[in-house]
Amino acid sequence: MKINPLIQTHPRTKRPFRRAPALSSRRLDATPIRALLVALALAAVPVPALRAADDAQPTNQAAAQAPAEKPAPLPLHQIEGSGGIFSTLSAYIVNPPRDGEPVGRPSVGFAFVDIGHGQDLEAVTLTESPFKRLELGYGWDHLSLGDLPAALRSASPLLANYRQDEVQLHNVNARFQILSEGEFDQKWIPALTLGAHYKYNDGIIEVNNQTGGALADLAHIPHHDGVDYTLYASKLFTQVPHLPVLVELGGRATEAVWDGLGGFTSSYNFVFEGNVVVFLPANFALAAEYKQQPRDYQAIGNLVKVEGDWVTIDAAYVVNKHLTLAAGYGLFGNVLNHEANGVWGLTTKWEF
Repeated sequence: MKINPLIQTHPRTKRPFRRAPALSSRRLDATPIRALLVALALAAVPVPALRAADDAQPTNQAAAQAPAEKPAPLPLHQIEGSGGIFSTLSAYIVNPPRDGEPVGRPSVGFAFVDIGHGQDLEAVTLTESPFKRLELGYGWDHLSLGDLPAALRSASPLLANYRQDEVQLHNVNARFQILSEGEFDQKWIPALTLGAHYKYNDGIIEVNNQTGGALADLAHIPHHDGVDYTLYASKLFTQVPHLPVLVELGGRATEAVWDGLGGFTSSYNFVFEGNVVVFLPANFALAAEYKQQPRDYQAIGNLVKVEGDWVTIDAAYVVNKHLTLAAGYGLFGNVLNHEANGVWGLTTKWEF
């Protein structure tokens, strides 16, 4: 089996909770991030070879002196700021150093998802892979709460002054590739990558304070930050001629609610996630992904519903050796006070 040359194969201690002085005697710990690591940074997909910009045949001496040719700009960025599809990851590293270069080059990305009911999600992502097996990443996620503030004000006179209409999630990521695909000259070995992802929610403290501590006391979501741990395996199958298939399976230990956009509980959950990618001619690829979500918290009527698992269908196109575009259709289950099934999103990534 020939590996696609474009693939880059290479109990939590419970924290105290104090209400806001005006509404409760406990509130979320508002200690800011001491230092957000500004880490230099939807489908981790191989595609057919991109045409070389220079068709001339170099001499052997010129070829030896020329820099390594840039591979396809894959994998993409997922919304947390790591290599992957939309919400799931890949074991491949984004834009690692090319042969002869001391460090990798940065990559930037953007995503937008229209959830409906005035709720939308934007993500700005950045990765830098200083070594072939190490990827550092940062993702800024912004969630507009849509009509939830109005629904809260209508639910009780005690919430008449509720105003918080957004949350922002900062993701700081580090991923290390333990095994590259085909390591030790064994074609059956998949790429295997371990990751740690620190998440800080800027805004969830105010949501809790302005609801009188309901998020912590009733929903049992008392924290504004947490750390996820991930382990992913990726393997490319080329048994079908001209139609390679990539399978990526992973697990995640997390305290996050809705990826951290809804806050963090006091205990870890172990959830499954993964994706399958089919590569088509003309630099296109189709992907399907599944992401299990934890449910160890309580709903608050119809205002904060227990989330459902995420399922997305994605299509990606490699424009050139730097730019990739993707579009997706998602079933997200419950999101805040609404069901979010049948939403659309767009993502893009540029590699330097």
